[in-house]
Amino acid sequence: MGAKIVLHFYSPNKQGHEKCKFVEMSTVERHIELKIEGMDCANCALGITRKLSKGGHQQVQVNFATGEATLELAPDATRQQVVNDITSLGYRVVEPAAADEKKPRRLSTEQKFWFCLVFTVPLFFGHMLFGHGAWINQPWVQLALCLPVLAVGGFHFARSAWGSVRSGVANMDVLILLGSASAFGYSIFGWFTAANAHEVHNYLFFETTATIITLVLLGNVLEHKAVKRTTTAIDELAALQPSTARRITNHGNHEHIEEIPATGLRPGDLLQINTGDAIPADAIVIQGTGAANEAMMTGEAIPVNKQPGDSLTGGTVLLQGPLRARVERTGKNTLLAKIIDLVKQAQQEKPPVQQLADKISAIFVPAVVLIALITLAVNLWLIDTGLREALLRSIAVLVISCPCAMGLATPTAVMVGAGRAARNGILLRGGRTLETLANVRTMVFDKTGTLTTGVFSEITFTALPGHDESLLQGILLGLEQQSAHPLAKSVVSLLQQRGHTQPATLSELREIPGTGIEGRDAQGNLWAAGSWRLLPENHQAGHHDIYLLCNGQPVATADLRDEIRPGMKELIGFLHSRGIHTVLLSGDRHEKCREVASALGIREVLAAQLPDQKLDHIARFAAAGTTVMVGDGINDAPALARAHAGIAHGEATPAALQSAQVLLAGTADLRKIRDTLLISHHTLRTIKQNLFWAFFYNVIAIPLAAAGLLSPMIAALSMAFSDVIVIGNSIRLRTKKLS
Repeated sequence: MGAKIVLHFYSPNKQGHEKCKFVEMSTVERHIELKIEGMDCANCALGITRKLSKGGHQQVQVNFATGEATLELAPDATRQQVVNDITSLGYRVVEPAAADEKKPRRLSTEQKFWFCLVFTVPLFFGHMLFGHGAWINQPWVQLALCLPVLAVGGFHFARSAWGSVRSGVANMDVLILLGSASAFGYSIFGWFTAANAHEVHNYLFFETTATIITLVLLGNVLEHKAVKRTTTAIDELAALQPSTARRITNHGNHEHIEEIPATGLRPGDLLQINTGDAIPADAIVIQGTGAANEAMMTGEAIPVNKQPGDSLTGGTVLLQGPLRARVERTGKNTLLAKIIDLVKQAQQEKPPVQQLADKISAIFVPAVVLIALITLAVNLWLIDTGLREALLRSIAVLVISCPCAMGLATPTAVMVGAGRAARNGILLRGGRTLETLANVRTMVFDKTGTLTTGVFSEITFTALPGHDESLLQGILLGLEQQSAHPLAKSVVSLLQQRGHTQPATLSELREIPGTGIEGRDAQGNLWAAGSWRLLPENHQAGHHDIYLLCNGQPVATADLRDEIRPGMKELIGFLHSRGIHTVLLSGDRHEKCREVASALGIREVLAAQLPDQKLDHIARFAAAGTTVMVGDGINDAPALARAHAGIAHGEATPAALQSAQVLLAGTADLRKIRDTLLISHHTLRTIKQNLFWAFFYNVIAIPLAAAGLLSPMIAALSMAFSDVIVIGNSIRLRTKKLS
């Protein structure tokens, strides 16, 4: 059995009423979402991903930053089997039903750090400031101070390391555990094998063991705090959902307003919404007038007027009221919930640029262990530095290496970039889209409803001699009312404004993509309305927008006046400044297309194109470089899907919205395309900067450690902050000036 998720967009039309547009996204019952605790780094997520993928599950996405996993269950698999697989790796799945239940209290990473710090400070400074004879440097005192650190911090890393080894992708904690355990083991060995008390101190590395563990825990604490800041977009969106609602109930003849939890609302409930209230669910206004701030959807703070029949979006704020409304959708069915889901999807998907980093991360830990062993052997037998120095250098190699920086380079940048886009009313279907948009070479635009408003201000209707104009207008109205094309909607609106409200009754209605629509009247006559393509072959093509035909013969024409969208000329200029080739691809006639292209400065015009011809042109452009299609109509849907990325706005048809990878919420302000491209460009630049740092750090740091130029403690400190540098660079995307 399948199901569908429907994403609704609401935006005011010319008359002030709201139109509902939606995207249907197929899903299946075997799609599950899990909340996972215990992931300490990006390699943990990579290990879980590999484990679940080996189990035959599809579309596995594990997000280290949010602690969430999504997947499609393999045939015959169950949710419990997935939970068991994750648990076997040392992680914990938090079940929704148990979220409010009391569970065994576990120390947080931050609490573990402070606990370890208490014992590490006297151990470290005692070793640094006092001589071997001081009581604090006695072997048994150092062991006593080191053991609590090893018990708490060491177990923390051991548990994670063991789970990662079982998953097949060893993480950073394996290196930390090996380094600290080597120092501790060597200290115990030296203590019991030294010839005298003075020689014992040449073997003691207890302070090294404790300092490595404590510094890495500090790095984890800072990393978790920094990563949390990359996920603020989802938190901010979730925080928009109010916790309470005012529900109107009737008791006999008396009306009663009660305040209830918003989670208790059901479709059909009546709401009282006062000025300043956050709207608790998607609803329809049934009484009153006002204005709402829908900036969370559109990125624009301009109030949107509301009156009976208009839609209200849950999470938006009523600036002027009061209003009474009927609940339409609640919980996960609201627009806000769908937007959050889209943002999560965008943040979880990895762009292609991350693939190399993932491959390196998977073999990184074994490679570092091998390098550490080679360092030990070379220093011990070839350079003859002695066992103490050789061991210090190999431990430094282990603890300075950082695979996490590579694992965090892309997801942190994608999370911040997708979040910033969402705050601007730009919804992306997957992180892959960010990289695509950053590399666009050709941008193709539809004309009507995209470059132009699609809302026509004037219609000129001309009936050929011998025909009843009023009758023909009724026929045209009856046909166009059944079409979803923007041109048809404008014809209906303009004819109704002229007072013609009686459409003819027609049957056997059939829409001809890219051409028009046809139907039969009660007398059996076949009527058709559409472009010049409907004309008989022996009829000379004219220069009218719409032709009305009866039984294949033209009987009337109609011409419309359209306007170019505000800001389009500036957008085209911006695209040209970025070296992007612009194309106008339309089914409209050549004269109108050339007129619009000339006004905007578009470089290439392809007019009078059918949907299959549009598809061929998109394929040709895509073969030459990354191509983006911007459209809004049913006939644009195939081209939107065929392009490397499709962009559609909130007033587009459902088919166009479903085919696009970028959804511009709210009104059709295509100036947001500029922000979309800039955010994508800077996100990709940040990813490349992060990856460069991750590779550069390891390429430089490992040889320095192997050469004995870094002590294990300095190495641990360097490793602890390498991740923070990567995450900090990603966080800059939140407020960075885009240009």
